[in-house]
Amino acid sequence: MLTKILASTAALIVSILSAFATELVMVEQDGCAYCARWDAEISEIYPKTPEGKFAPLRRVDLHAPLPADLTFKGPVIFTPTFVLVEDGIEQGRIEGYAGDELFWAMLTITLRDHSDFEMSDFEIETTHTTQTPKP
Repeated sequence: MLTKILASTAALIVSILSAFATELVMVEQDGCAYCARWDAEISEIYPKTPEGKFAPLRRVDLHAPLPADLTFKGPVIFTPTFVLVEDGIEQGRIEGYAGDELFWAMLTITLRDHSDFEMSDFEIETTHTTQTPKP
């Protein structure tokens, strides 16, 4: 009985804390080639970056109902679309994926303009190496 109470309490605490967290919501759909490219180029490194720690990734299917704890300013039309949310409310978004360099640049701008993320904590060029350097 105590185990069930503790488990329920822990689940409640996690859901409350996640409702007030900053997240990067990736809206995606099956068959999206650009979503697959983002997965191949970014998904493994993203949670290890300062941005990923500040705004953990959450995935939402384009064709599923929007989770009740999220509020977007408008409909999502393109996939992938990355929506920066704070306390479940959209603060900014990046539509599409055109490669790792543009993604990191757009994410930096979005975080700078729509959150309290401290840009001085990292340097983009040294933190986000996803490609082999050219000789």
